[in-house]
Amino acid sequence: MATSLFLIAAAVALLISPASSLTCTSQTFPQTNTNFTNCTDLPTLKAFLHWTYHPDTRPDPTLEIAFIAPPTRPEGWIAWALNPTGTGMLGAQSLVAFRDTNGSVVVRTYNIRAYGPIVESRISYEVLSRRGEYSDGVMRIFATLAVPSAGGEVNQVWQVGASVRDGVPVRHDIAAENLNSKSKLPLVVTAASGSGAVAGRQTQTGGCSRVWRSGLYGVLVLLGVWIFVF
Repeated sequence: MATSLFLIAAAVALLISPASSLTCTSQTFPQTNTNFTNCTDLPTLKAFLHWTYHPDTRPDPTLEIAFIAPPTRPEGWIAWALNPTGTGMLGAQSLVAFRDTNGSVVVRTYNIRAYGPIVESRISYEVLSRRGEYSDGVMRIFATLAVPSAGGEVNQVWQVGASVRDGVPVRHDIAAENLNSKSKLPLVVTAASGSGAVAGRQTQTGGCSRVWRSGLYGVLVLLGVWIFVF
């Protein structure tokens, strides 16, 4: 009897395993009034984006975002950007977060004009607010940008790196997942968009279904073991 109860408990645990936390819909923010309309599991670098677009804000529409990713190393950095002129790194209007010498997380802006060392600079989007956090190996960027003439979608780029030297992020790896960390960001998402984004954080394309199938498979395996033993 004790063995069967253990197996059933293990089966249930599979259905609520930590793998389910690897989707944006399972992520929450402890700060009051920190909620977003949409979220998506980005396809590379174990990154996630939460966002809310306010098209009626004046004088310009605004975009609130929370970008979440693990830096390559604890002393590293993460970055998220919009690119109004291209789809890659050149032209990216970047927000970069890393831990300062006092341990706090700073978020700085960089206009990426060329390959090579980057220099802190103003970006073409007005940054209305920004802050960063780091805990449990994961870094977060929270920001609000004014995005005039954004249209229905914008080019986004994200990245992570391993180190910061003298207050300057050191160049990231050039592995495939680093080179492919870019996509279109639909500012307004509908349930039928098929983009992999989650409208209203109510449904998840792909991620949750994979977790459910994995958990169900584990249940069937354990039930098979239970039947075999008893």
